[in-house]
Amino acid sequence: MSSFHEDTSLPRAAGEVTGGTAAGAPELSVVIPFKDEEGNARALVEETLAALRATGRTFELLLVDDGSKDRTREELLAAARGERAASVVRLRKCFGQTAAIAAGIDRSRGKTIVTLDGDGQNDPRDIALLLARLDAGAEVVSGWRRARKDPALTRRLPSWVANKLAQRVSGVPLHDLGCALKAYRREVISGVRLYGEMHRFLPIYASWQGAEVAEVEVSHRERRSGTSKYGLERTFKVVLDLVVLAFLQRYSTRPIYVFGGFGLVSLLLAFLTGCLALAMKLAPVRGPGDLGWHKDLVQTPLPQFVVLLGVTGILSILMGLLAEMVMRTYFESQGKPVYVVRDVAQGDGT
Repeated sequence: MSSFHEDTSLPRAAGEVTGGTAAGAPELSVVIPFKDEEGNARALVEETLAALRATGRTFELLLVDDGSKDRTREELLAAARGERAASVVRLRKCFGQTAAIAAGIDRSRGKTIVTLDGDGQNDPRDIALLLARLDAGAEVVSGWRRARKDPALTRRLPSWVANKLAQRVSGVPLHDLGCALKAYRREVISGVRLYGEMHRFLPIYASWQGAEVAEVEVSHRERRSGTSKYGLERTFKVVLDLVVLAFLQRYSTRPIYVFGGFGLVSLLLAFLTGCLALAMKLAPVRGPGDLGWHKDLVQTPLPQFVVLLGVTGILSILMGLLAEMVMRTYFESQGKPVYVVRDVAQGDGT
């Protein structure tokens, strides 16, 4: 094996060919993001290399250092030294787990892409389980940490709530979107750009595009060193990202349905509120001490509600029209189709 060389060049564009284990693309690309995991990095890399060799497939291992402040980079370099299949990608600062995974995927070349977490709680030997399910016909396989080794109140309970919400919103019955151990066929996620905490929703996105998504139970281990980088605040971020994902899936090509629909409802409420205000103004006065329904316009807040709802409705419709122009410009300028083709069969059987 040749010695390990650190690559200090600028990041390559997505899909650009990098070094690898053979002349052609490897069968498997494994991406592992790390953030301040000096106590876990070397052991995890060694375990992963052993597990990948046991699969009998050609592979590449992309180790992404997400701006660690400890000795994580040094540990990764030491573990990767002498391994032609391993690459260490160091980001200039901490961009987050999603960005780190995206950096690894952008530099990968394998026909199958596998991700797992850098804290050592995912067992690399479970990669074989995901690959077996892919071989059986699935296009995306997500791990399920059924026996999760995390605190119940601060980790498992928020995760359960987030997963239940994701199932309800997406219609994809996955139990553990937060599990970093996932496998994808490259063509399923080709061209997908990741933002926020979107990496966990890749199986949902793939399912919405018609891919066959499966789930496999995987083991989960106690953290051997260091502390978790995530707390309860991450649950709220995940929920907000889920809202964005659902909006993009359902209305990215027709945003006027959202903004325009809200605007029409606001205008309808403004009209009904105005009718109520006029009805109260024109109601008969029963007597000096009993005005009944009669109210002057200045005696109720209804006119203010009419103005507020009317302006909100008009602005919402205008925002919908602007969003339509933006999205049509986006699709037409980049030549992006509004459909996804799975395959094409000719009449002669080819």
